[in-house]
Amino acid sequence: MRILIVGAGAIGGYFGGRMLQAGRDVTFLVRAGRAQELNRDGLIVRSALGNIDYPAPPHVASQALGGRYDLILLSCKAYDLDAAMESFAAAVGPDTLILPLLNGMAHLDRLEARFSRANVLGGQCLISLDRDASGAIVHLNDTNLLSFGELDGQSSARIQRVAEALSGAGFEASLSADILQDMWEKWCFIATGAGITGSMRASIGDVLVAGGEGLVVKLLAECAAVAAKANHPVRPQVYERFVKMLTTPGSKMTASMLRDVERGAAIEVEQVLGDLVKRRDAAGLAPNDLSVLDFAYTQLKAYEARRLRG
Repeated sequence: MRILIVGAGAIGGYFGGRMLQAGRDVTFLVRAGRAQELNRDGLIVRSALGNIDYPAPPHVASQALGGRYDLILLSCKAYDLDAAMESFAAAVGPDTLILPLLNGMAHLDRLEARFSRANVLGGQCLISLDRDASGAIVHLNDTNLLSFGELDGQSSARIQRVAEALSGAGFEASLSADILQDMWEKWCFIATGAGITGSMRASIGDVLVAGGEGLVVKLLAECAAVAAKANHPVRPQVYERFVKMLTTPGSKMTASMLRDVERGAAIEVEQVLGDLVKRRDAAGLAPNDLSVLDFAYTQLKAYEARRLRG
């Protein structure tokens, strides 16, 4: 299977690097600056599950894309989706499968509109990654799950080929029979984590020390109510696991959105929180008083406004 990884940042670089190590036919689609880094330093990943030092990984610029690919792994930030779609459009044929690992859900409709529903799979990953000052990708936890599936939940011949390509590649590859449910549940979790740690500028543990457990639990409940209205209620055992993870005393958990705020970078506030607000209001769930979701969204939008003004 000919695989194109759109971007060689934290997520694309990690999963693409694992696949390269496993002998898969992988090429990274990168901009000029990242191409220079890969040529100079190679692909570097630091992980408790095994480091990667891959010299001169295969990469290509958008204007030099040659032919169609079988699978496109899309790992850009959600706010870069339009530019990313334009960059890899030449690689998409009628049988090309696009596996997005973006936050939120709105990207599915946009990918279908730009290409076709037949081209698009569902996907999500559970992993914490960042890049350090040297440009190396740093794996921050001990999970590296990538789950994927057909949007209708069917077990097709083509999704089985994707499963074969991703399995045994140094990470946990899981073919899901209900990937949309998985994506909604992850969205609720990351919206809670990003909303709390991003707006409070603190780890979960620090928020709990400050007496914020009630805010954490309320935000998760608000997010879960939107998912339930969309016919994807968070499963009870999953909800209990989320509550435990988000209310563990001493937890150092922070969302990538907080790390982006701390470095003064762009954030996915619209895709992670804003879209939940819009769906909540459209479903008639808007509260009479200010909600935790509203507060977190407004606080992070204010950061974004100040950043753009500055």
